[in-house]
Amino acid sequence: METIFSSFPSLDSRLLNPSLPLPRRPRWPRMGSSVPHHRTSQSKIKLIVLMGATGSGKSLLSIDLASHFRHSQIVNSDKMQLFSGLDITTNKIPLDERKGLPHFLLGEFHSIEADVAASQFRSVAGSTIVDIASRGNLPLLVGGSNTFIHALLVETFDPEEDVFAESGYPSHVLRYDCCFLWVDMAWSVLTEYLCKRVDEMLDSGMFEELAQFYDPTKAGVKVGLRKAIGVPEFDAYFRKYPPWESPKNGVVPGKDSDPIQREAYEEAVREIKDNTCRLANRQIGKILRLKEAGWDLARLDATATFQVLMKKKQPPASVEAELEWREIWEREVMEPSVKIVKRFLEE
Repeated sequence: METIFSSFPSLDSRLLNPSLPLPRRPRWPRMGSSVPHHRTSQSKIKLIVLMGATGSGKSLLSIDLASHFRHSQIVNSDKMQLFSGLDITTNKIPLDERKGLPHFLLGEFHSIEADVAASQFRSVAGSTIVDIASRGNLPLLVGGSNTFIHALLVETFDPEEDVFAESGYPSHVLRYDCCFLWVDMAWSVLTEYLCKRVDEMLDSGMFEELAQFYDPTKAGVKVGLRKAIGVPEFDAYFRKYPPWESPKNGVVPGKDSDPIQREAYEEAVREIKDNTCRLANRQIGKILRLKEAGWDLARLDATATFQVLMKKKQPPASVEAELEWREIWEREVMEPSVKIVKRFLEE
């Protein structure tokens, strides 16, 4: 997917040399007459932070909030979505669902064969937030990489310390004035939805995307984008059934395919679902650690929304189910979020 900021210097150069100034972004058209969000030299930048496990609805809420608060601009804090490529596998929000809203640090890092350190993210994302706020706009940080979020937000950051280790302790002293929104749901509903989402991703072309990405010389290499869930799981499959050996190996094996090959495919899918749920569990654990450390997280319960959303996706689809899940989302997630953010901005 081509980034909307392709005309600017790549994120790679800024990561290699964080001292480089962040290029000025174009002034996006104002959408509405709300008052822009300024910062005085004595005050901290106001920052909205959307947190939650993978698949909890953070991206949806970010679009809704940025559409409501017209001067908002979205900054990605998902570790895998920093990289360009594998848009389906990493669940980047498609361009047609962004409603023309500016997104930063989404698919801007083209050096996929190297990890992005928390300290590097702190530098680049920090510069991005300053740039957004300096133009009178409201930065909205969205993503599930809580290690990156902590590194970015704390006043003092030690790259050698793992604050989420058993003996670690996250800092509650922050360098921004933050409003935290935590999108959560019942664990049973989340895991069911995550498994269904993997199936939807495969229907959308995830397997074919990974077949094109597969490189036998990189087998077993887990750095950068190759850490994305889906890559190592299907690497094992493609080692047995290389995509270039047969056209059939580059498409999802059907029920009439070789049963051994079909079982290998289904095993990879099971591993992706299991690893996705494990990731969500780790993310929730880190969020709870941050809450225990004193982060003021406003929890928003999306359980009912996703229960109806999954029902809506079962055939036959109905207009009533579409309206029902959106109505519940508005009532139980969106409207409380708007009230919280509005009160925060008026403080």
